Amino acid sequence: MIAVVDLGIGNLANVRKALGGVITSDPYAIEGAEKIVLPGVGNFGAVMEKLEPLRGVIIDAINDGKPLLGICLGLQLLFEGSEESPGKPGLGVFRGNVVRFQGVRVPHIGWNQVWQRKECPLFEGIKDGAYFYFVHSYYALPEEDVTVGVTDYESKGAKVVFTSAVCRDNVYAVQFHPEKSGRNGLRLLENFRRL
Repeated sequence: MIAVVDLGIGNLANVRKALGGVITSDPYAIEGAEKIVLPGVGNFGAVMEKLEPLRGVIIDAINDGKPLLGICLGLQLLFEGSEESPGKPGLGVFRGNVVRFQGVRVPHIGWNQVWQRKECPLFEGIKDGAYFYFVHSYYALPEEDVTVGVTDYESKGAKVVFTSAVCRDNVYAVQFHPEKSGRNGLRLLENFRRL
């Protein structure tokens, strides 16, 4: 079973529809799941507060080798913290922090390409430079070698190249919304389901 973590935010039904499984905030259901999806939209600090009671269950699942997929804010929550909520720690699965876009239009909304930097099973059968749908104002700055995809965001005469996908061992995360990304997104979710 796949547990889609319900933090009371976001469009979880489309994620569940693509993957199967259950939408839940029950720690026992999450603990018993074979795979976990951590979706998220909203404010880093507010969502971390909702996630705090599940921190131990999620970290234990990762340490037990269960595949976990973070989506959008779910990617950001896997890092140590965010400029959006100074002093509020993230899950700390990956070293690094989350920063706000500077010099470009915020938020970054719309279709953009993901350039694969390393092999990752999430992107099996998805061509390099494939388009995915983004909605975010912050992005992760990893302090370790976990970036598997990057995206070039250009606006207002400026350009930011940011990490849009990370992977290490059994933990995967994407800054974009695969559930809103058509065929490429569905393929990525199917790849996760098959892990």
